[in-house]
Formats: sequence, structure tokens, C-alpha cells
Amino acid sequence: MAESTDSLRAATNSTHNNSPIDSDINSVQDRVKFAYWVPNVSGGLVISKIPQRTSWDLESNVRYAQSAEKVGFEFALSQIRFMAGYGAENQHEPVSFSQALLHSTKKLNLIAALLPGPWNPAVAAKQIASIDNYSNGRISVNVVSGWFKAEFTSIGQWWLDHAERYRRSREFIQCLKGIWTEDKFTFKGDFYQFHDYPLMPKPLKLEGRPHPIIFQGGNSGDARDNAAIASDYYFMNGNTLEGFQSQIADVKERAKQRGREGQVKFALNGFVIARETEEEAVKVLQEIQGKADKEAVEAFGDAVKNAGASTSNKVGMWANSKFEDLVQYNDGFKTKLIGTPEQISERILLLKSLGVDIVLTAFLHYEDEIEHFGKQVLTLVRKKEAQGRGKDEAYEISLTGDVYRAKIDSETKT
Repeated sequence: MAESTDSLRAATNSTHNNSPIDSDINSVQDRVKFAYWVPNVSGGLVISKIPQRTSWDLESNVRYAQSAEKVGFEFALSQIRFMAGYGAENQHEPVSFSQALLHSTKKLNLIAALLPGPWNPAVAAKQIASIDNYSNGRISVNVVSGWFKAEFTSIGQWWLDHAERYRRSREFIQCLKGIWTEDKFTFKGDFYQFHDYPLMPKPLKLEGRPHPIIFQGGNSGDARDNAAIASDYYFMNGNTLEGFQSQIADVKERAKQRGREGQVKFALNGFVIARETEEEAVKVLQEIQGKADKEAVEAFGDAVKNAGASTSNKVGMWANSKFEDLVQYNDGFKTKLIGTPEQISERILLLKSLGVDIVLTAFLHYEDEIEHFGKQVLTLVRKKEAQGRGKDEAYEISLTGDVYRAKIDSETKT
């Protein structure tokens, strides 16, 4: 039985009914930041037939963005899809959608997903630079390399093997950075060439940000090399404690070897189910997985695993994902942000201590849960950060590490 709207709204208002979010809630410099997936495609963020109070139209998304901004979210990520598939029958284009949300917000930074192949870096650089000027520097990009073969072949694009897709993405990122920062940009790559290209106007130059922030993800060696060589942020899927530690250490070492020590930050995807009790949260998870769209999940699993099969180390983005994991597109259940607000806040502080700079969230019911998370979880995290929490990795592991250790069954436990 689907949970009621009233129960979530009551939980949101129970302890904060008369307490507006502190306008300085994000004033601490070394805070962990929060982002959310923009539902600009239909079907929500799970491949399930469970009822969801989440809409993909612009009017609803403006409401979500304004709520998120009010309660302390700093980023929002618009998804890229060029065609229907795996529960997402309708898709709004992410750059224009991000621009629309920027015009309805004041502080939120929109991360627009870009897919090399369909997008040329000259067009993307021009679009993003202009939007950056319109929005006072509140646009970023997430350069994705692609996993959906039909998405390329249906529009006449070559389907490259895994290493080549990531090599093209690397050139794409290098071109964006060069176009945005050099007076006249010249580049002679295998995929892109530029000859004294003078983009004007450039994006805004802000303190600590020479150009719009560039995000990029993946689990393979190719993806990690792209992060080490070119990206500002590296996106990760859900994992075990040992998996997080290994992945972060590996990317840091690769960046150090390329003269970029300390220049790559880390963002992590997590699906949030925050309820008054852990039992309630786990029941919601079980209902989502129990009502999974079996055909769509299996097709999605086949597509992503085939896309990653050519990786040199056989460790693609979803290499170790089970059926239950794939119900959430980016292994968000594995991040274990499922439980009470207190439990979730403790786990976020552990993730911060491991090196996670941004937690990218998704929800079942966007109508209620963005605000609920901000009031019930984000504020708790900030209070604990003010007490010095989230800095001592060994201490945080001693408190919460067992939840993430590899021996814990990721299918049902939180």
C-alpha cells in the first residue's frame, strides 16, 4: 500500500513548523553540499510502477527548484535523454530546461548534462557561456559519455566503443575549458579541431571559478583518467565503504600523477528515503523494488552492462549492480540514505569524511520530500558540522562504517 501524503507532510512540519530555514545555513566554508536530480524526464527517478508524487513538467520543476533553494540545496542536475526508454517516455532537453529554472531561482546552480556526439563543443560552449552571463554564474555542466546505444544510432551518430567514447568526452571537456578561458582557442584532436576560435562573451570569472564547473562520472579506468586530467568534479555511484575509499584514493592518485593534485572534487549519487522510523523507510524501499518494472529494469541492465563490457578492467559504471540496485538508475540505494533523519545525517557525515564534497539526491515524492529533506536532514548535518563532525574519517567510520562495509547485504539492509 502506498504511503499517504499526510504522513510525509506531518513529518516535515513536526519539528520545524515555526522555524524558517536559516538564511546562513550554507555559510560554513568546508560544508558538504547538496544537489538533487531534476526530474525533467517522465517516470521519476526509479524504474518502478509504485505511485510517485513527482512530475516532469516545467511548472512543477520550478516549484521543486524554489523549495530546494529555500531549504539549502546548492545544485540541481538536469538529465539528458534523446529518446524514450526504460520508464522515461518523455524528456525535456536539459540546457534549455536548466535556463528556465535559473530564471525562476536566485541562488541555485543548475548542472546541465551534455552528451558529446549529439553536442558539438563549439555550440555547447556558446550556449553555456551565454546562460552563465544571464544567470550571474549559476550554470555548470555534466559531460556524460553515453551508455544507450540506440540513442546514438537512432539519430545517425556513431556508436564508439567504451574507451573511444570517454576519449571523445575528454577532448570535449578540454575544448570547453579552452574556449572559455583562452582569447583564441586552437585545438587539434582526433574528434574536434579549432583554429584561433575567439568566443565572446566568455563566461563570468568568479572567485575560485575560472569557468563554469565541469562534472563528469563513471567507474572505469577511462572515466577516472578523465577526472584526473580534465574534470572539476567526479561523480560516483553508490558503493561499499571499501569501494568508496578505493575509488576516491585512485582518482586522487591519478590526478596527482598528472599535476592536478587537489584539483578534483567528488560528488556522490544517493536515493533518499527519510521517514520517522527506519522500519517505515525500509518498507518504502521494499515497495519500490517490489513494484519494479521488471521488463524495463532488465532492459536497462542489459544496455548499461553491454555499454561497459569493453572497458579494459571490466569495471563499468554498473558492473556489480543487481536487479534491485538497477531499479534506481545510478545505484542510489547502495548509498544507504534510507532511514530516519538522524541515521541519514550520520551517514552523510561519514561520506563527507571519506572525501565526498557534494551529495546528489533523488526522491520518490518530489512534491514533499525536497522540503522534508532540507528541514529534517540538511539542518541536522549543518548542526553536526558546526560541532566539528565530518572531518575525522576514523571517528566517523567507528560510528557508521559498518553500514557500508562490503559484508553488509546491499539488497535490503540500510
